[in-house]
Amino acid sequence: MTPTRRAAILIGALFLLTEVGAIVGRLLYAPVLNTPGYVLGTGRDASVVLGVLFETVLVVAVVGTAVVLYPVVKRSYPTLALAYVAARILEAAIIVVGIVSLLTVLILREQPHGVDAGALEGVAAGLLALQDGTLLFGPGFALGIGSILLAALMFASRLVPRPIAILGLAGGTIITLSTVLVLFGGYGQFSVIGLVVALPVFAWEVSLALWLLVRGFDPAAEERMRATHDGADRTEVAR
Repeated sequence: MTPTRRAAILIGALFLLTEVGAIVGRLLYAPVLNTPGYVLGTGRDASVVLGVLFETVLVVAVVGTAVVLYPVVKRSYPTLALAYVAARILEAAIIVVGIVSLLTVLILREQPHGVDAGALEGVAAGLLALQDGTLLFGPGFALGIGSILLAALMFASRLVPRPIAILGLAGGTIITLSTVLVLFGGYGQFSVIGLVVALPVFAWEVSLALWLLVRGFDPAAEERMRATHDGADRTEVAR
């Protein structure tokens, strides 16, 4: 197995992990997100803690997709490759802020009796609002920009079929524009429309992951990239 084939398998697996981490994490956060007065309860909530662990896996996988891909494309597309790494790091950092906000609610839940209940609920509400904001800018705006950059890389390099890359360009653009519309009050972040417009980018990531796992990068595209880079090196030496 070649290094690029191993990289393709790892990238595909990491993309699937991002989907699992995001979806399962959100489901496990249900108690803290949907229970009025949750912060006034007692003890650690195993479901929420497990959700934190799944989202931690999500953070690692998000950064991992860019780090593993970077050596494959950096020689032919250094600027796009670096921009994609930066976008994924930004997305991961925003997600971490959301994780910390929910962890803080758990810590507040363990405060000793006698603490003002109204103050606790007010602080918890602010932390949950912050978590909503991180969802808007992390798995929303930053994800959209990252998807556009990655799809542009795949389209230019032809490492995967162009229809998959075009789906990524469309999905990334739609989710980015959707974030802007939500900011201006066009519709709710968690409305039916908000969920529907997220489907193309979800389909892009899953289709890319499955293609990389099953087929890997196109060998002909790899050879073209290698030949182009070697030709550029010979030109530099001749100068």
